[in-house]
Amino acid sequence: MSERCGWVGNDPIYEAYHDTEWGVPEYDSRALWEKLILDGFQAGLSWITILKKRDNFRAAFQGFDPVLLAEWGEKDVDRLLQDAGIIRHRGKIEATLNNARIWQQIEAEQGFDTYLWNYMGGRPKQNRWRTLDEVPTETEISRQISKDLKKRGFKFCGPTIVYAFMQAVGMVNDHLVTCPCHAKVAAIQNRP
Repeated sequence: MSERCGWVGNDPIYEAYHDTEWGVPEYDSRALWEKLILDGFQAGLSWITILKKRDNFRAAFQGFDPVLLAEWGEKDVDRLLQDAGIIRHRGKIEATLNNARIWQQIEAEQGFDTYLWNYMGGRPKQNRWRTLDEVPTETEISRQISKDLKKRGFKFCGPTIVYAFMQAVGMVNDHLVTCPCHAKVAAIQNRP
């Protein structure tokens, strides 16, 4: 009998995220940016913490609209630092506003989605891991993306964060082959 990937646990929020969202290829520029930002907020914490606060994050950051957030400043940072519904980390909040401005530059140049997916040749990589121990925490591609984003001024985008992001947005299919979601995600090869 197939089982979910071993990192999921028994939390219904985690199960729903794993079964319906994690690993499904995402091609929307704004949604990709939101997920990269949330992965940055997750640094040093568990992903379930972010999932449980995701609706609060979306409300506090105005739906993660990078065009809007690029205009925010210090008073917005101070306001967000008082919001108990999110992770109140000054550096991560400031990075979000900074990263919104970087997103705008990349979006104007080529599209944030195109920028990211070009690293993959436009298609998800189909891995065939049998155990969690086989799954890397970073790869050469995540190191390349991280390095380029940092060069552009992006913050909280180290290679481990980038690889977790790549897994989440389906740039790589890291569902274990024993997981029922592996085949389902593998069937999604092209942009809608």
